[in-house]
Amino acid sequence: MIWLYNTILYNPIYNLLVFLYDTIPGNDIGVAIILLTIIIKVVLLPLSWQSIKAQKSLQDLQPKIDELKTKLKDQKEKLAQEMMKLYSANKVNPFSSCLPLLLQFPFLIAVYQVFRSGLTNNQFDLLYPFVANPGTINSVSFGIMDLAVPSIVLAVLAGAGQYVQTKMLMTKKAPKTVAAGAKDENLMAEMNKSMTYFMPLVTIVIGTQLPAGLTLYWIITTVLTILQQKFLIKRNQPANAGIIDVDAKEKNDHKLPTT
Repeated sequence: MIWLYNTILYNPIYNLLVFLYDTIPGNDIGVAIILLTIIIKVVLLPLSWQSIKAQKSLQDLQPKIDELKTKLKDQKEKLAQEMMKLYSANKVNPFSSCLPLLLQFPFLIAVYQVFRSGLTNNQFDLLYPFVANPGTINSVSFGIMDLAVPSIVLAVLAGAGQYVQTKMLMTKKAPKTVAAGAKDENLMAEMNKSMTYFMPLVTIVIGTQLPAGLTLYWIITTVLTILQQKFLIKRNQPANAGIIDVDAKEKNDHKLPTT
């Protein structure tokens, strides 16, 4: 398994990084990492696109899901059935956003290992015959930042990008009227809001422990994902505009035809 991982992921990514470093005028490792990130993002574009669409679809359904949870809060089995109907009617798979992210995870591990060892140990024995040996890799980018060690500045930027990405996918809910279960909905909304701030903080903490090269990779990936999300949101209808109400659909289906 390790041999397969190295052959399919680690070695190609390492060789591509060194190739870009050799090719770029000035041999700036930061520019090489940015170009590497863009190339990997293009390769994974179908997966990330599917994941973003699935997340946006789930967010658009969230107000209707909250209604069902309030209406059927004491009927767990009925709630599960109605939610499955809602997912089916709107052609949404609640797990479809997870698989693409899991498939991208090995790439993140490979990039991490490249930046952790490739920039410092200079494993040039892994280079393909057509990739020139640079002799050494200068880990200082733009003349000011060592990408082989952690950077608090890049960690904060990564956290900020995570926050923007999360907020973009949040669906604004219409004002609620006082009803049974409103406290539960407010509690859930507060939990979601807390996660919006919690995850960026986690990103910052983790970013301060990782090589700055990996944090830079994460920032560029996040920026490209935000651009994808903006395009998707702009292209699609406003939130909830295309949501199918299962109850209304069933009532319409049972109406007698008029003459």
